[in-house]
Amino acid sequence: MISTNTRALLDTPISDFIISSEKVAHVQIGNSAEHALLVLTKTGYSSVPVLDIKYRLQGLLSMKMITESILGLERIEYEKLTNIKVDDVMDRNVTFLKITDTFQKALDLVINHAFLCVVDEEGTFAGILTRRVILKQLKKYIYQVD
Repeated sequence: MISTNTRALLDTPISDFIISSEKVAHVQIGNSAEHALLVLTKTGYSSVPVLDIKYRLQGLLSMKMITESILGLERIEYEKLTNIKVDDVMDRNVTFLKITDTFQKALDLVINHAFLCVVDEEGTFAGILTRRVILKQLKKYIYQVD
């Protein structure tokens, strides 16, 4: 049986925990793979959200996706970077949360993802929820209960 305190945490809206879109590195549909590679390298992130011109979530892009797109049979073909577009190599099948979702749903999904994108009611990118934030909240809860 789940205690009242635990139920309160699980029912907490994720909006309390997200990292705002203004603070999240992203790339846009139509950007070159070269630009995306620069963003990923400069930020040190393994992947970033891909947004359209209205800032709606379209997918995720990782360093691995870019690298695989320029691998030739005998060498890495760096010259391809300017001609490859983000939307040619991104993953369109993205697990995401709605800003109205609960901590429980986020906890269920974050097991397989380092971060989850969050969208508002119109599908506009609102930010991300990281596994780190989820774990910090769980730690805080556990120590408060004890």
